[in-house]
Amino acid sequence: MGKRKGPKYDQIIEAAVTVIAVNGYHHAQVSKIAKQAGVADGTIYLYFNNKEDILISLFEEKMGVFVEKIREKLKHAATMEEQLQVLVTMHFKQLAADKELAVVTQLELRQSNSSLRQRINEVLKDYLTLMEEIILTGKRENIFSEELNEKLARQMIFGTLDEVVTNWVMKDCKYDLEALSQPVHDMLLHGFGAGVRS
Repeated sequence: MGKRKGPKYDQIIEAAVTVIAVNGYHHAQVSKIAKQAGVADGTIYLYFNNKEDILISLFEEKMGVFVEKIREKLKHAATMEEQLQVLVTMHFKQLAADKELAVVTQLELRQSNSSLRQRINEVLKDYLTLMEEIILTGKRENIFSEELNEKLARQMIFGTLDEVVTNWVMKDCKYDLEALSQPVHDMLLHGFGAGVRS
């Protein structure tokens, strides 16, 4: 069953980001989201089944745009190293530009129940696939070892980016997240080696 979309749907999604970021998921009542969106409580239920549905829809919408922007930028990256740079930079740039969304994705989504986590993992698949494509390119071009396990490698890339952003959120976003793009890219590309390549 497809969701109804439109300006009110978008208003509710944006309001949910703000309300959940400020109050936390468990204290983000539907009535607060409705008030922030400037709609009646009942209007929420024309678009969403419940608060859990709002959270997962929010993640689907935002993650869809997030990945689409990265894919678009990747089209202009000539080398695998540039692709990895785009991935890291865009990941940090997009979350640095929307601190409320960063709070929701890094903190509030982690407190969800197992069925919600399962749905979140489904949404993340597209992003992980994108990472795997970059890794496979690296293997084909002999930048990465042919023995590299791409499934494990994509987990490590995502885990690194995710943890760097979480740390930034936990420190109240007080430093320049985007400035970490280059060192993180270099670490992912070269590991912890002393410049020795076999």
